[in-house]
Amino acid sequence: MREPSSLHTSVLPAEVLSHLAIEPGMRVVDGTLGGGGHTRLLAGAVGPGGLVIGIDRDPAAIERGARELAGLPVRFAQANFCDIPEVLDALSIDRVDRVLLDVGLSSDQLADDTRGFSFDSDGPLDLRFDPTEGEPAWRLVNRMRPESLADIIHEFGEERFSRRIARRIAAVRERQPIRTARDFARVIVGAIPRQTPPPRIHPATRTFQALRIAVNQELKSLRIALQRIPTRLAPGGRLAVISFHSLEDRLVKEAFRNRQTWDNLTRSPVEAGDDEVLRNPRSRSAKLRAAALAAGAGAE
Repeated sequence: MREPSSLHTSVLPAEVLSHLAIEPGMRVVDGTLGGGGHTRLLAGAVGPGGLVIGIDRDPAAIERGARELAGLPVRFAQANFCDIPEVLDALSIDRVDRVLLDVGLSSDQLADDTRGFSFDSDGPLDLRFDPTEGEPAWRLVNRMRPESLADIIHEFGEERFSRRIARRIAAVRERQPIRTARDFARVIVGAIPRQTPPPRIHPATRTFQALRIAVNQELKSLRIALQRIPTRLAPGGRLAVISFHSLEDRLVKEAFRNRQTWDNLTRSPVEAGDDEVLRNPRSRSAKLRAAALAAGAGAE
């Protein structure tokens, strides 16, 4: 039986192609393969004489991409995008012309009930992009001191009720360990005061985001990637990053301010237009920034 196709819709596709300015024959890294939508666009732009390297931490994304993008000039690697230099070394590639990072959660991951990314999931609260690496979120939730949990929820989720949520988690887990995503979401909802009018996002959104970032060390990975990618870009090479919350966007904005390394191509982030938001509500929070490698930068 054929495996299901990706449910994911890539955001800002035309804007990505415009700001990366890809030409036939180029070598491009898509550091977040996800559902493969951007990778397919990039492969079409570089043509048969070019190459796209699709990277993802999620083995399911790599398996699906290899199946659905067969026949295109794409090679795949399961890795963290902060390890792009090691991936290129393994492929005997010195430098590439363009790099794209889409630093978000894919619809395929949300739809996988065994991963716990969805508030309605009865699967374990895992939240790892690579299920073979690191500690699942349910274990972290059940072992950490309330003060440490509150710090994570506040720092990575920017959640103003972080202390209340952490205290509620500690009280609930004393009676029974928290294991599923649905149960964890209920704990959070029970900790937050009712608000009038109701908030635009689900009350558990920021806490789930915070735990996901902590479990996957997402900000650390992005920070390292922003430092390392210039060393593997060819002269005039470009990097584009799509982020979905302020912590990621802040890191990208700060990195692109370094004029010794980057010529910033987007003084303000590029956002989805009304038509795209109607077609794909997930694009509402997407922010695209792009920069070109400054003259003389990138040499190790």
